[in-house]
Amino acid sequence: MASELLGERGSGPAFPPPKSISAEAQQALLGQWPAALSYPDLHDREAWRALIRDYNESLRRLGLSNEACGQSLTREALAGVPVGVIRSTLTEGDKARRVYLDIHGGALIYLGGDCLVPLLPLSASVLDVDVVSVDYRMPPDHPYPAGLEDCLAVYRALVEERGAENIVVGGSSAGGNLALALLLKAKDEGVSMPAGLVLLSPEADLTESGDSFQVLAGIDRMASLMPVNLLYAAGAPLTDPYVSPLFGDFSGGFPPTFIQSGTRDLFLSNAVRLHRALRRAKVQAELHVWEALPHGKFFGAPEDLEIDDEVRGFIERCWSG
Repeated sequence: MASELLGERGSGPAFPPPKSISAEAQQALLGQWPAALSYPDLHDREAWRALIRDYNESLRRLGLSNEACGQSLTREALAGVPVGVIRSTLTEGDKARRVYLDIHGGALIYLGGDCLVPLLPLSASVLDVDVVSVDYRMPPDHPYPAGLEDCLAVYRALVEERGAENIVVGGSSAGGNLALALLLKAKDEGVSMPAGLVLLSPEADLTESGDSFQVLAGIDRMASLMPVNLLYAAGAPLTDPYVSPLFGDFSGGFPPTFIQSGTRDLFLSNAVRLHRALRRAKVQAELHVWEALPHGKFFGAPEDLEIDDEVRGFIERCWSG
């Protein structure tokens, strides 16, 4: 019965948009959806490289670039790791030391190198703090733990340079995986925790074991990423807490955490289960779920601004004590 309700991939959502969301959000749900990707054999590196090049190029053709986002990004390096940096207008005082460390999304394989786009929940001009986006290494040439090591190296450098209390770490989707794993790794190695953590629809469970991976399959524009997950893990167990940080130990001083998802988000179970895991560990954690929101945002609806406002408010609370 469930299969009869699912629309054909590439044609639009399986269910009509609800009238409970804005007209812009309804229109976004009616838009053309990408066809499901066909992934190469895990051992065919050149085929994976070609897939990644084609995907990144398709995003460039859509105008998804730093300039299009109204952001002036410079290329630098921290701890030998390439990063993109957006400078704030502040030059003096304690606030000038603040930095948002962004871990970009892209299924753990896309949006790096020349296509690095800091998929931030809000622009640096809104936050008015420095933003550092890690251009971490990715498969097929650099699978786990290369990307995690890059993120940890940048975080360590920022802690030394700015102080952990002046850092908020954030990541969307795959970036949420790395942001969460980064802090688990930092905690285990005795590195100070940041002021806060922002996770936007985090890909926290690469085993894809949650309920929403079944219930929302074919409803969200996001499909299963299991072939990519296996490529990334490179033989490491998908249940390893540094690979699927949902299964980590959050006790012992984990920072306040903001988690966002939507009722049509394939990763909804990641957000729900992570929130419960954090609360069991007595972590101050907020779970925000938007009506009918698929993975990511509506890209142009009032609900997107509402998400930005909630994230900004959370970050400001983290820094105000």
